[in-house]
Amino acid sequence: MREWWKKEALDVLNLVLGAWLFLTPWIFGFTSEAAASWNAWLSGLAVGIFAIAALVAFAEWEEWVNLALGVWVAISAWLVGFAANATATRVHLIVGIVVAIVAGVRIWMLHQHPPRVAA
Repeated sequence: MREWWKKEALDVLNLVLGAWLFLTPWIFGFTSEAAASWNAWLSGLAVGIFAIAALVAFAEWEEWVNLALGVWVAISAWLVGFAANATATRVHLIVGIVVAIVAGVRIWMLHQHPPRVAA
């Protein structure tokens, strides 16, 4: 039971991070920066959706998608072109790195202790 909670906690953390990213344009006041705010809204929504999917019916591919989303969020300020907004860039960089790390840890845990299959 304890091992189950550790794994679920990581998906819950990514759900919280997705919600946080979604809310940051209003919290930090960069809603006037269209590229940064839309990226935060859409990326936060995507991270949250895949975290919920992992909580409901876990599949490894959901963690790989969140890992890719985390990398995207971390580098998106430079790729989308809102790096001049220091607050939005910092938020995206930090949240993206944490989402990617959490997803990577979840993938690592899965491969360290593969699920048991009854024959």
